[in-house]
Amino acid sequence: MTENTANNYATPAAVPAARSPQQARGHQRFERILEAAEEQLIQRGLSDFSIPELASSLKCTRTSIYHFFPTPYAILNELTRRHLMTLEEKVEKLSYTIEGKAWQEVITEVADIVADYYNQHHAARILILGSVASHESHQALHLTISHIGRHVDTLMRAIGVILPSENPDAKALVVELGTACLRLSYFLHGEITPAYRQECAVAMIAYLERIVQQGR
Repeated sequence: MTENTANNYATPAAVPAARSPQQARGHQRFERILEAAEEQLIQRGLSDFSIPELASSLKCTRTSIYHFFPTPYAILNELTRRHLMTLEEKVEKLSYTIEGKAWQEVITEVADIVADYYNQHHAARILILGSVASHESHQALHLTISHIGRHVDTLMRAIGVILPSENPDAKALVVELGTACLRLSYFLHGEITPAYRQECAVAMIAYLERIVQQGR
C-alpha cells in the first residue's frame, strides 16, 4: 500500500472510524479484532454483526474493542476500506502491463481481476456488493469507483480517447456499469458467475466503444 493510496482512503474526522494503535502490542490486538470481525461477518452476516458477540469470540472485554472501534460501523468501515484499497491496487498494477494490448482486452482483464477478488473474499462481497454497511462505506465505494475509473481513463488516453469528466463522468460511469453486473450476480447467486463476469466486461466495453466512435 502506498502512502498516497492510504491518504486517498483517509476517513473524515466526523465519521465513526477506527483509532489506530500506537504500539506494537496494540497493533496485534487491533488486527486480531479485525480478523475475528471478518470471520463473524462471513458466518453471521451484517444483520447479526455485534461487538458483544465479537468480544465473546475473542474472550475479551467489550471495552478493549471500543478502545479501537467506537461503534460496530467503525469496524465494518475499516474492513471495507481495506478491501477497497486492495482491489484498487490490483487494478492499478494492470495499468503497467497494457502496452501492446487492445483496450478491449485490458477492460476484460479489469473485469476478471475485480470478479476474482470478490469470489476469493466473501467479506468483500458482503460489504461492497451486498447491503452497504453504512453511509460512510457507501462513500468509500464510490470513491474507489472513481479511482478505478481513473485507471480506465489512463488506458483510453493511451489510444487518444478523452473520456468526458462531467455530465456524465464517463470514467466513473463505466465502472458503475460493470459493478452493477457483479452486484446482481451476487444477489442472485451469492458469487460472481462466469456469465455475469462476461456481462461486466461486455457492459463496460459497449459503453466505451460508443464514446470511442463519437471521438473519431
